[in-house]
Amino acid sequence: MAKVESGAVVVVVLVLILMACGLRVEGDGSDHRYKEGDHVPLYANKVGPFHNPSETYRYYDLPFCSPEHVTEKKEALGEVLNGDRLVDAPYELNFREEKTSRSICKKTLSKDEVAKLRDAVLKDYYFQMYYDDLPLWGFLGKVDRDKLDQSEAKYLLFKHIHFEILYNDNRVIEINVQTDPNLSVDITEDKEVDVEFSYSVAWRKTEIPFEKRMDKYSKSSSMPQHLEIHWFSIINSCVTVLLLTGFLATILMRVLKNDFIKYSHDEETLEDQEETGWKYIHGDVFRFPNHKSLFSAIIGSGSQLLALTIFIFLLALVGVFYPYNRGALFTALVVIYALTSGIAGYTATSFYLQLEGTNWYPREIPELPWYRTTIPQMAMAGFLPFSAIYIELYYIFASVWGHKIYTIYSILFIVFIILIIVTAFITVALTSVLCGGSTGIFIFFYCIYYYRARSDMSGFMQTSFFFGYMTCVCYGFFLMLGTVGFRASLLFVRHIYRSIKCE
Repeated sequence: MAKVESGAVVVVVLVLILMACGLRVEGDGSDHRYKEGDHVPLYANKVGPFHNPSETYRYYDLPFCSPEHVTEKKEALGEVLNGDRLVDAPYELNFREEKTSRSICKKTLSKDEVAKLRDAVLKDYYFQMYYDDLPLWGFLGKVDRDKLDQSEAKYLLFKHIHFEILYNDNRVIEINVQTDPNLSVDITEDKEVDVEFSYSVAWRKTEIPFEKRMDKYSKSSSMPQHLEIHWFSIINSCVTVLLLTGFLATILMRVLKNDFIKYSHDEETLEDQEETGWKYIHGDVFRFPNHKSLFSAIIGSGSQLLALTIFIFLLALVGVFYPYNRGALFTALVVIYALTSGIAGYTATSFYLQLEGTNWYPREIPELPWYRTTIPQMAMAGFLPFSAIYIELYYIFASVWGHKIYTIYSILFIVFIILIIVTAFITVALTSVLCGGSTGIFIFFYCIYYYRARSDMSGFMQTSFFFGYMTCVCYGFFLMLGTVGFRASLLFVRHIYRSIKCE
């Protein structure tokens, strides 16, 4: 059986390594070399409200100029899961070909199209494109409000886009988009509007090497002031771990050591003396819970999610999830989740078989004070691990539910290890799953706070996406940390009862 398990582990590791290499090669643009005048692919991706990142639409859902035949790019699994909808853009940005002002098309916007564009401008719609695998964004227009009377506003639609592209030798290094409010059309009134869309292109040489062209997108997340906050979070978490370690060590030294001496003395002198203390419940502490099928399923699923998280961190630390490697994270999640499903099945089944037993009778449990009941214990146990990660949670939320970029995976991995350690320290055997998993409930409360106080998200679609996804994530945290708490408490209980002789 051990050989089969080790063989399965080797297969999983090999598949993960191959997958990581495949993702890295697919996202790498090292073969993107061009000659002057060569066609460089430009794809339009999606449009949507800036403050609602999950609410996106196809680029040509708005009345833009479109080619006669719109060609959709063949997308990988991760790009589909990411919601990408790549199509040919109406702009021609050939390598090192400058254009002063090139007309795309002339259109007469109907009243309905004007209303649709006006609503898009009001909601701060942005567009996203990819040029040689480099992302670029721009707004569709702006709302020009009167300084004296804020209720009076003009809705301006940008009709000209300027592309500034940086190159080094025969490679594209950077692309920026600029819009000019002076080159816009007024769409405030409900009437037909004639508009001519145009663009211009400027090329500029740079000394930035191709290998560092993605640094621009991760620079904002690794600035010194942000790093100081991250390290403050880690120091705060480490202090929590040290305090917990000292507290638990004190208890163990005072209580368990004395009990071990007492029990050893009793075994040598008065073997028929009645058992007291925690030795008295040695026959009850390993009883299985009432709903052992559900309990085994929780432990199995939690073990799988823990393995999934560790594998994702390993891929992140080796550089697979570099900025804008489109869909790499989603692909890895799906593939690794499928590969680790055997962990859930094996763990749940084996643990269920361990819980089988006969002649189990319920023992009367004395009434506990209110602060030792389940709910207060969950509140106290969930607060400590949450306090170790709450600072880092803001940056993660700003990345997932905003437009920030998170690339400091090493710090995030350290915080994750601290979270596991704190969870293992604060759980006790009888309520280990509920107390360990209660951190997921605290994270859900933070989701509500973030949505109401720290974000500008609005609308039914974005709200349902946010709370739907975060409910699943928090439930996953509950399963994973509950499993960690149970495993830690079970290991501790087995160790202390292995050290004494029980009749």
